[in-house]
Amino acid sequence: MLENKFDIDAIPGERWFPKETTFTEDIKEYWGDYGVCSEVDTLKAVLMRRPGKEIENFNAEEVRFSDEPVDVELIRKQHDDVAKIYNDFGAKVFYVDEQREDRPNAVFCRDLAFMTPEGAILARPGMAARRGEERYVAQALAKIGVPILTSIAGDGSFEGACGMWVDRHTCVVSTGSRCNKSGYDQVKYQLERMGVEVYHMQQPYSNIHIDGLMNPISNDMVLIHAGQVPYDIIDMLKKKGYKILEAPSRTEVRETFGCNFVALEPGHIVLPEGNPRTQELLEQNGVKVETVDISEIRKGKGALHCITAYLKRG
Repeated sequence: MLENKFDIDAIPGERWFPKETTFTEDIKEYWGDYGVCSEVDTLKAVLMRRPGKEIENFNAEEVRFSDEPVDVELIRKQHDDVAKIYNDFGAKVFYVDEQREDRPNAVFCRDLAFMTPEGAILARPGMAARRGEERYVAQALAKIGVPILTSIAGDGSFEGACGMWVDRHTCVVSTGSRCNKSGYDQVKYQLERMGVEVYHMQQPYSNIHIDGLMNPISNDMVLIHAGQVPYDIIDMLKKKGYKILEAPSRTEVRETFGCNFVALEPGHIVLPEGNPRTQELLEQNGVKVETVDISEIRKGKGALHCITAYLKRG
């Protein structure tokens, strides 16, 4: 029998195991207290762009603003008034501090990112006059600790207002002039990875974003522009227990943005001034309504929901 001349120790194992938590569980500890899977749960934090030099000199036709001149100081005051409502309610307001000086539409911050339970999907605007705005939103998100899950890339286009949360496991994403199939597929991939069922909504030719046609008021009530929201979307909402309120005035929907409100909490909204029929309908259904003058902001063909990118709800 041969005698062993050497006795070599066995190679030890690594003796450690990975932390098996989800990104949603980790986000608060390692990034910040952010995440959204609702359009109505208590508003905790938002991202906004106070109009800067970009609002002082631009070609209205190129950027799709109204022909009416913008009162620069008034639009800033109205933006400040909206931010004050959020602050007074208890929500934190963060700002995009830098922006290109040829991008007046940057005030419509909702379009530039779509928030999920795990962080933001960075948009790629469909309109040429808005491309590049998202770079500065990315800087702002990184600065405050919001993870960016993906940036819409390749030939994709997608804007944040093309997405609408129904509940934690359900989201509507629309395609049209501001979101193409490539962008839709990229967003759908991220959401499905989080266990979210995505419902496709085709935008009518006359509209660009969901929040011009439909907006949840609470977890069981939604306001719609009935003539332009597809049946299958309404059918899905009804089956999930939503009460459907039909906007009473086409003029208010299209001209004074009666659907483009922000919920501070379920059943409590901020509505643009100048929508008396919509306000009456909402209040008749038990909704608490605050109003604010955004007449100058509306000259950019957007309203309250458009200028408010949600970062934290619930």
